Amino acid sequence: MKAVPTLPAAFLADGGERLPQPLRELRTARGRALQDMPLPTRKTENWKYSSRHLSFDEALAPALAEGMQVLEPAAVSGYRIAIRNGRVDLAASELPDQAGFRVTPFNELDVDRAQQLAERLDHALDTATTQLARLNTARLEDGVLVEVAAGTEVDRPLYVQVLTDAQQSGSVYPRVMLTMAERSTLTLVEQYEATDAQPYLVNAVTEADVGEGATLTYIRLALEPESVRHIGATGVRLAGGSRFESHCFGFGGTLRRHDLQVRFEAPGAQCLLNGVAVTQNSQHYDNHTVLEHIAANCTSEENYRCMAAGTSHSVFNGRIHIHRDAQKTSAQMNSKNLLLSPHAAIDTKPELEIYADDVKCGHGATIGQLDPESMFYLLSRGIDRAEARTLLSMGFINELVAQIPLEDVRAWIDERLAGFIQNNLIED
Repeated sequence: MKAVPTLPAAFLADGGERLPQPLRELRTARGRALQDMPLPTRKTENWKYSSRHLSFDEALAPALAEGMQVLEPAAVSGYRIAIRNGRVDLAASELPDQAGFRVTPFNELDVDRAQQLAERLDHALDTATTQLARLNTARLEDGVLVEVAAGTEVDRPLYVQVLTDAQQSGSVYPRVMLTMAERSTLTLVEQYEATDAQPYLVNAVTEADVGEGATLTYIRLALEPESVRHIGATGVRLAGGSRFESHCFGFGGTLRRHDLQVRFEAPGAQCLLNGVAVTQNSQHYDNHTVLEHIAANCTSEENYRCMAAGTSHSVFNGRIHIHRDAQKTSAQMNSKNLLLSPHAAIDTKPELEIYADDVKCGHGATIGQLDPESMFYLLSRGIDRAEARTLLSMGFINELVAQIPLEDVRAWIDERLAGFIQNNLIED
């Protein structure tokens, strides 16, 4: 019988020297617990499409050096925290000065706050389905703790810019922990950018506790070059009457994987999940979402769209779990997928698991190509074929782009999508 691959002993390498003691102890404990963790294979259901793209050669290499030579943070219209090669760079950051809103690097926490944080890390994610999320804790070097006090409406968005300049193979493990007290409001933008010098691994984890009546708008932009392997996990816990709105956009690479999990823990919580994945060449993108409807009278709406060209492969797996006490739940999921090449592949799997009898739930999934009648209409109006395909492809996604509440983010996405489609996805 073939042995199940596990993390080698070298995974317990030294690191995290700058972390406060409670976080260093948690890091060490996670590393020991994960030493014999079985790595995903094709027999691992949640990884059957992606396991062959997963390599830990970079993960076991030394952490990337702190110095950055090329990449600079993009200009933003809000507060900014810059994470360079896995460590917070305060010199490139613009921290908030608003009362009731605090952003603190993990390495600057005192022992008491670090202990409180250590007791909360890894609690918003189901490690049975995102087993690699705890790998992030085991390799932790730094992170960002975001705290919003009760009744605070943060006046500007917070941009977390994760910037990587890999001059050698290696890995980075960015971490964000967000706590929102009751009736607070925040818009959080995570932006992942990198140079294309060397292959490396990004394992990014974000956890958020959204308090009663609070509202979190979350925008995630995975914009690294093709050589990057990116494994990301986002876990959100919703209290009563809270709202979570998510907009996740990403371009394919050697491996892109994002797990998004939302737990409805008290009545009246709401969420909207929008996502877009675009792949070309031999790229791979794997989106997994899990909505755990535990409490009654909660609502969720989910819309994911994928475009695949070349010989690329895009995967969407969305699961809605309605627990026994989650009566009066309203949950809808829609997966729309567009093939721009006869050699590309898209796998979509919406799932409903319902144990309550008074609910309103539904899901749908489509996979298709550009509409021939729409193409004919545009061609008959004198629009050339390449421009017609660009217009139809952009139209497929723009409905979700238009829902992003920040103009500068919409402009970033529009610019990248237009160039990406026009230069790489137009195939006869």
